[in-house]
Amino acid sequence: MTDEKFMREALRIARNAEGCTSPNPLVGAVIVKDGKIIAEGWHRQAGTPHAEIHALNMAGDLSRGATLYVTLEPCSHFGRTPPCTQAIINAGISRVVAAMSDPNPKVAGHGFELLRAAGIAVEVGLLEAEARRLNEVFLKWITRRLPFVTMKFACTLDGKIATVAGESQWISSEESRRFTHHLRDINDAILVGVGTVLADNPSLTTRLVEGKNPVRVIVDSNARTPLESKVVADKSARTIVAVTANAPPDKVRALKLRGVEVITAGNFERVDLTALMHALAEREITSVLVEGGGTIHFSMLRARLVDKVLAFIAPKLIGGSRALSAVGGEGFAKLSDAVELNDITTTTLGADILISGYVKEA
Repeated sequence: MTDEKFMREALRIARNAEGCTSPNPLVGAVIVKDGKIIAEGWHRQAGTPHAEIHALNMAGDLSRGATLYVTLEPCSHFGRTPPCTQAIINAGISRVVAAMSDPNPKVAGHGFELLRAAGIAVEVGLLEAEARRLNEVFLKWITRRLPFVTMKFACTLDGKIATVAGESQWISSEESRRFTHHLRDINDAILVGVGTVLADNPSLTTRLVEGKNPVRVIVDSNARTPLESKVVADKSARTIVAVTANAPPDKVRALKLRGVEVITAGNFERVDLTALMHALAEREITSVLVEGGGTIHFSMLRARLVDKVLAFIAPKLIGGSRALSAVGGEGFAKLSDAVELNDITTTTLGADILISGYVKEA
């Protein structure tokens, strides 16, 4: 039980850097001696010292004979920083308890091998499920070369995201909107269809004082994104427009001249969303927040690219057979084709209910 307590502390502090370490994982480290925590550390940003190094530096000579609790296998290779395994060995740590191994092919058990070869006792697997959930973004990106995709929408109790006249501000509560900006802060990119840009001209930025703006990704088969739209003109964040090979060359060229990165994904009428996700992953975009509208939501679900759904349900009823729904498009003809969620959690944000769930694998 004592080991579990210290590992939970390592998992807790790892989240201090949520949204800041991409494309690296979130990692927390705790050093314990004589049953007491003597040092803690967490990875803060890619290219900076890892969690273990921060903790070892804090502990100093007290590390000798101590136990290190770490949420992920210590690295064993030279990347942007030196390997942590050698620092652990040099510090005289006698025991390492890790939540899980690192699936990165550059590590993948080699870190544990080096520690054991140096005479350090190594135990692996404590609170592994929690550690995997902590790093669900990194694990998908490093193993499948795809970003972790979260689909988020706010709708009324009858599933509408706008009135029949197109009014949508504000369906959700102030608390829900604040949480949405937190989501933008912790995700690498935010994705919408060009219909949202044409209808609302959104900035797609983070309103938090110390928040970072995500990369803005616009799915726009025919390069219809207006040059005067905020996502092109305001320069407050990097913008990517995804088009097909059939997009008018003059419009593509005009976007590029405005500093927009254009990705060609697909040779037909619609952007190949799977190809787009692979292209984003190649650019070290490890997480994508999909914010609509209904057509792009359905397209992402149909392509089985969504990992997690966040639905903000407002206690309002607006009706209207022509009012836009949270998930539109063609829809699934059979219930057996419907996307199912599991691991459901619910919470309240102001008057709203937030339902969160993971897409069940087909």
